[in-house]
Amino acid sequence: MSDRIFKIFVPSFARKWRIILTFASNAPRWPNTPVSEQMILQVQQLSKQYKHQPAVDQISFSVEKGEIVGFLGPNGAGKSTALKMITGCLSIDKGDVFIGNHSIVADPLRAKALIGYLPEHNALYEEMYVREYLEYVAGFYKLSGEKRQIVKNIMENTGLSPESHKKIGQLSRGYRQRVGLAQALIHRPELLVLDEPFTGLDPNQIEEIITFVKRESADKAILFSSHVLQEVSSVCTRVIILHHGRIVLDKPSGEIENLALTFKRLTQ
Repeated sequence: MSDRIFKIFVPSFARKWRIILTFASNAPRWPNTPVSEQMILQVQQLSKQYKHQPAVDQISFSVEKGEIVGFLGPNGAGKSTALKMITGCLSIDKGDVFIGNHSIVADPLRAKALIGYLPEHNALYEEMYVREYLEYVAGFYKLSGEKRQIVKNIMENTGLSPESHKKIGQLSRGYRQRVGLAQALIHRPELLVLDEPFTGLDPNQIEEIITFVKRESADKAILFSSHVLQEVSSVCTRVIILHHGRIVLDKPSGEIENLALTFKRLTQ
């Protein structure tokens, strides 16, 4: 029987337009589907090319529950492109990504349901109130429990309760990042992906985000990119460095004596 193709129009709360998600219900599975309960993310030979220039070139790695993995590289290394493919926001040319046992290629809706994503440009509806926006986001998911209580809990966990009555456009950069984190976590994802979460934050705000990330890592896998190498060293259990679309380092952070010098040596 031929594959059935479904096209679903999904309103995007991260972008103010609509996207089309297409998937084949009977598409073939990748032979090395992860079976470990601890294995949350598995990236296999992931590739993306623009014209004749490879942006991401056959990268493979995995992330287990409890790991905080820093995804590093100079500008143009392919970090954001890779993260967009991992989260299903960008089509994959070759390879596959598994979230749990669900392929982002063959089973994107189930795979995406397990992902929380804070993109580099944290696009929010500035005219909406904080509580209103989070209730709106919660409506996209089949959440177990009363929606208002879930939103109340996530605001408390992210320190947003005192700002819940404000419009998002009135918030500081730090509180906007908290709103982005709250929307990424509201459905209790197994994988949290953060793209440059420290951009524009002052040292105190960075410390708050780091504390939050460490706390959340207890029951999920976390993958994030950043140019703030000192903070990466303090929070990450493992570091991956990307250069020209390829992985040039994948190592536990405790085995890297000087991350700044290692980064410079591998990416110059």
